[in-house]
Amino acid sequence: MYVLNPLPQPVDSELLSLLVQAEPAVIGHFRYTGFMSPAIKAHFQDRRIAGTAVTVRAPGMDGAMVHYAVGQARPGDFLVIDRCGDESIAALGGAVAYAARAAGVVGIIVDGLVTDLGELRQYGVPVWSRGTSAVTVKTLGLGGEFCGHVSCGGVSVVPGDAILADENGVLVLPAADIEASARRALQMMLDEQKTLARIDAGEKYPDIMGSTQVIENAIRAASGKA
Repeated sequence: MYVLNPLPQPVDSELLSLLVQAEPAVIGHFRYTGFMSPAIKAHFQDRRIAGTAVTVRAPGMDGAMVHYAVGQARPGDFLVIDRCGDESIAALGGAVAYAARAAGVVGIIVDGLVTDLGELRQYGVPVWSRGTSAVTVKTLGLGGEFCGHVSCGGVSVVPGDAILADENGVLVLPAADIEASARRALQMMLDEQKTLARIDAGEKYPDIMGSTQVIENAIRAASGKA
């Protein structure tokens, strides 16, 4: 059975422009939910992408729903594909990536496998997945869902969520959380530059971060000399 839901409201472009300046690994210093499993890895280096989650549930051998999603996608959309646990069959390859680029898709995440890595990189739409396979889906008419609630990389994804992804990981954020998370991360990134300048000036990293003091305090407490 196929279920076709409407596309979500796109995340505000100004919020996405703010979000993409922040590194997922910096947000990971203070936010602990919404990060997909590290088993889902980037097939591109030095690319950080933010976009609106458009979700797909595509179980088993049937690739029709992925094709449909590419046909519906808008510029700025980030396809998030739930493979329902399948880890043997590639959900997409070069031709789908080419069509996704033509549609303006900014990235694709597959909780499963992909194929045609060379073509994916050639066509330039960043892709994340659990790995690769030479066995591919077919158009079989078996079923799937477009723009429903899915699970990807152990994270619940709702159509219209924001996706922030780079080679370090993938973060799913409700639109309401974007501004606060992005601004906090950007401030931390500025602060880190100050830390690096202090290292250049000769200070020791553990002293700057307070780690030396923490260790000394713990040792004193353990020895009863606090």
